[in-house]
Amino acid sequence: MNKITILFLALLFNFNFAYSKDKQAYNIKIKINNLSNTQCYMGYHFAEKQYVSDTIKVDDKGNMVFSGTKPLDGGIYLVVTPNKKYFEVIIADETEFSLETDTLDFVKHMKVKGSKENEWFYAYLNYMANKSKELEPLNKKYEALKANKDSAETIRAKMSKIDNEVKEYKINFMKEHPTSFLSKIFRTSQDPEVPPAPKLANGRTDSTFAYKYFKTHFFDGVDFSDARLLRTPLIYNKYKQYLEKLTYQIPDSIAEACIYIAEKAKANKEVFKYTVVHTTSTYESSKIMGMDAVFVRLVEEYYNTGQAFWADSTLLFKITDRARVLKPLLLGKKAPNLLLYDDKNVLQQLWGVKSKYTILCFWDPDCSHCKKTVPKLAEIYHNNLKAKGFEVYGVCTETEGAKWHKFIEENKLDWINVADLELHNTFRSVYDISSTPVIFILNEKKEIIAKKIGVEQLEEFTDNYLKMEQKKKLN
Repeated sequence: MNKITILFLALLFNFNFAYSKDKQAYNIKIKINNLSNTQCYMGYHFAEKQYVSDTIKVDDKGNMVFSGTKPLDGGIYLVVTPNKKYFEVIIADETEFSLETDTLDFVKHMKVKGSKENEWFYAYLNYMANKSKELEPLNKKYEALKANKDSAETIRAKMSKIDNEVKEYKINFMKEHPTSFLSKIFRTSQDPEVPPAPKLANGRTDSTFAYKYFKTHFFDGVDFSDARLLRTPLIYNKYKQYLEKLTYQIPDSIAEACIYIAEKAKANKEVFKYTVVHTTSTYESSKIMGMDAVFVRLVEEYYNTGQAFWADSTLLFKITDRARVLKPLLLGKKAPNLLLYDDKNVLQQLWGVKSKYTILCFWDPDCSHCKKTVPKLAEIYHNNLKAKGFEVYGVCTETEGAKWHKFIEENKLDWINVADLELHNTFRSVYDISSTPVIFILNEKKEIIAKKIGVEQLEEFTDNYLKMEQKKKLN
């Protein structure tokens, strides 16, 4: 290759570099009539939340330009005016287009140029607005006449007709524009149509068929390979419904459901990342007792196996260590044994407590909350729980012996009182004690049946648990 050719190639590469650097990756012109000399915000949906991505200046004629040199992630975006009202914009494959509307009615007066996706989107929004107007008087009539069976049925039929018209609108659109992003939005948001239940061998209709079919086909319309769906509320709502409404609310079932979704989400790295991070964090911070088992299972499934590509070494250590701490404390696990000196300087072993049930309570004599709850626990223990076979193994988390003894005496804590005054024991880390009071309830085998439960919930829980145990025996 001669020097001239090399020079031209170098110039070409330099030109292309300069062009790609300065070229607008997206350029969206927006005009809002009746709005001037202010600023608007461009935001976007991500799962259940909305985030601001840019601030846009508005000139004296209501014009603004939303642009950038870096490609814009697709999804449903929002243009938010200073009074917090907003309208939505679909960002799909089109990168240059214009929108014009006014503050009186964003949807009704929207004019779109250069974007088929947004033309279709606003046609749909206007169609839905008209259908809502048709439904409004019918809803009022139904509420007024629902006691009259015949009249209510007539109105219900009219409402159902409108509902079917909306479904037909979406079906026809998806047939005409199968690859559009709006079609993906429609397919993601729709629920599966359940066919008639088959007959069982005994001739009866399968009463579980509808639930099983609905759950099995729930994600049929979701394109997990398209990360644009993350920047809509749809994926989050779909996950929420599946995990909270279609899945038995026990840790094992929820963990299996989370893994089922995550495996589908592997069709796209970004969707997979969101799915695992979302479900892991949801159940790690769940206020429902026992759901930390879901967190532990997901950490073992994805973080311990190197599939969490987004986690650096620091994050990976924190998450896996958290799961390591929680795993021995899950419901159903045998509580880690404790061997501590009591207030009479006698060693007391947790596993050696001879009682049908053991309340393991970690407390601190200087803790303001403990000063209220521990005496309340003593009252419940004496008035109710002791007679039902409960013992208390109370662990003082602090090291000042005088305060510990004084609190025991003043509050007549005549259960097993132990402490680690010399800081030789690791129970604080073993039992994940970061604050006090903390209460665990153990059965006769010293298995954890409840944990981190409030004293105010104690009687209700124990009564319900004892009833459940009695019912098991009778069955």
